[in-house]
Amino acid sequence: MSKNETKRNKKPWPTKDAMAQIYEKNLWGGEVEFYSGSGSHDPKIVEPYLKVISEFLNASETPLTVCDLGCGDFNVGKHLVKHTKKYIASDIVPDLIERNKKVFKAANLEFQCLDIAKDELPAADCVIIRQVLQHLSNTEVQSVLDKLSNYKYVILTEHIPEGEFTPNIDIISGQGIRLKKKSGLDVLAPPFNFKIKETKVLLCIKDDWKGVILTKVFEL
Repeated sequence: MSKNETKRNKKPWPTKDAMAQIYEKNLWGGEVEFYSGSGSHDPKIVEPYLKVISEFLNASETPLTVCDLGCGDFNVGKHLVKHTKKYIASDIVPDLIERNKKVFKAANLEFQCLDIAKDELPAADCVIIRQVLQHLSNTEVQSVLDKLSNYKYVILTEHIPEGEFTPNIDIISGQGIRLKKKSGLDVLAPPFNFKIKETKVLLCIKDDWKGVILTKVFEL
């Protein structure tokens, strides 16, 4: 088989390739090898988030097992591990996960390389999805949502326009988000209509792009 035939027959991984390219070319900024963007490093965004999530986790009568879907460079998740029974952090980029394994160590911390739209998700009490779904197409978002029914809590953070907007305009999975289309992800709206028991807004932070970073907790 020729090299060209091998390339044609190889199963494509467009989202995986797109995310790997973001880190390879520092498309989210930063001067280090792996940098998950200002949303993971700006103290005005990170510190309020850590406060409300830590409070939520500590309010549980027994420590929760948490699954972080799309952990990125782990600049945020590293602060939450101590508030959990077990913390499973996943990302789609293999080199990023290998780097995280070397840098971050804890007895209750585990890293996994997963494509959350395609792979089976780890068992846990609570899943954290922080500014991840906003980068995925509607098809991949739906694939992730279909797997969340076994969790008790879903803590979801999305970057959305401020005020009224048309939700869930489709995009190609990658670096960009729906904000450029004056849209944002709302999993409770069509076409997703995500089924929940209760929802609560934990945090809403205004940004510099006429949008807000909204964190909600869903009880399923």
